[in-house]
Amino acid sequence: MIKYLLSAGDLTRDQTIEILDIAEGMADVNEREIKKLPTLRGKTVVNLFFEDSTRTRISFELAAKRLSADVINFSAKGSSVSKGESLKDTAQTLEAMGADAVVIRHPASGTANVLAHSNWINGAIVNAGDGTHEHPTQALLDAFTMRKRIHGSNSKGKALDGLKVAIVGDVLHSRVARSNLLLLNTLGAEVHFVAPPTLLPANPSNWKATLHFSLDETLQVEKPDVVMMLRVQAERMNASFFPSEREYARIWGFNADRLKTLKPSAFLMHPGPMNRGLEIDAISADSPQSTVLEQVANGVSVRMAVLYSLLSGERAADVK
Repeated sequence: MIKYLLSAGDLTRDQTIEILDIAEGMADVNEREIKKLPTLRGKTVVNLFFEDSTRTRISFELAAKRLSADVINFSAKGSSVSKGESLKDTAQTLEAMGADAVVIRHPASGTANVLAHSNWINGAIVNAGDGTHEHPTQALLDAFTMRKRIHGSNSKGKALDGLKVAIVGDVLHSRVARSNLLLLNTLGAEVHFVAPPTLLPANPSNWKATLHFSLDETLQVEKPDVVMMLRVQAERMNASFFPSEREYARIWGFNADRLKTLKPSAFLMHPGPMNRGLEIDAISADSPQSTVLEQVANGVSVRMAVLYSLLSGERAADVK
């Protein structure tokens, strides 16, 4: 079905829905007593992580193992990369070892594209986050979570047409925001970015989203179906983008008072890890309207679906 997954924008509407439908089948597998499929037996998946990660790396590892693939976890720390080895040499080493798929996370935007379009490695490439550029599997798992919350057990074949999604906070540094925007546009959702001007990209008019500069006004006027809070990425900031953490939490953080303004059917998302007390408070994060833990669980099913689509010639209907 697909050779690489580098950007959420690379997927057509039909391809996106198919991956989400396959993930439905994988979710059923994950609820069994024996959570295994033999689909990728004999395949080797390499998790090539040049950036720290907990959820994404473990999620991909678990996804590959549940499909019976062999998994190699590669961390830049403690490897030859720390001795100066180039990406090319690392990739060619993995190719020589027979890697069928490489899941890469890297601090430099565009690295996954470089790896995919070089002749260094012939296996499938999955972008697990490249700098401030994209994180397509996060967007897929977020869309899967939205679809499950809205349609329940009748989700298969469904898109997100007309859904109103507010993405709030550090849009400038967020690869999650970029991938979600592209995928939500593909699935027919209406996207609203809510952020201070300093945390929006230089040319936001190029993006298919409505811009807002007040969280309270957006909640009251737009009445979104989904509110997705973004982590404040202090590690990517080389200047002062807001006066203080206290000021940011007061104006842009989601709290118990703002939770009360959500309509009963609306829900609250966060890609994690959360800065509790900054972009979201504990009451909101742990409320019944929060999908934070659902997103983590759904990540395994969605990443199983992605690896299945990349490495198996089988169709979604064959997942039983």
